[in-house]
Amino acid sequence: MAQEYEQLLLKNQLCFPLYACGRKIVGSYTPYLKPLGLTYTQYIVMMVMWEKEKVNVGQLGDLLHLDAGTLTPLLKRLEKAGLVTRQRSRDDERITIISITPEGELLKEKCKDIPAKLATEGMALSMEETEELYRLLYKMLDS
Repeated sequence: MAQEYEQLLLKNQLCFPLYACGRKIVGSYTPYLKPLGLTYTQYIVMMVMWEKEKVNVGQLGDLLHLDAGTLTPLLKRLEKAGLVTRQRSRDDERITIISITPEGELLKEKCKDIPAKLATEGMALSMEETEELYRLLYKMLDS
């Protein structure tokens, strides 16, 4: 390939290893989440719900970097599964409030060991490298 097109080589793209690693990491959750009836995206929603207990769709989208078009069907499925409820705000009907249910709260116990199980599978990074990667990724997200 001509030197003027070097920037188009896949190996020279930062986006590709980030994309591929993201897919690999998300895929590693599947064996733990599938028996619980959760997708990875539903799992990260539930992590927010375990922390906040009640949040509106806009706040949830901001926290997860997801748009309402992605969240709405996902939240409908979580509601159908009995893990969350969706209710219009009394103050502003345009705002939908998401609340965790007792069943959703019980799911936390079944999920509590997932992060440790994934950590023991290893990402081929030392603790220091993992911490640095975490710091750099959040630096990119926050920019």
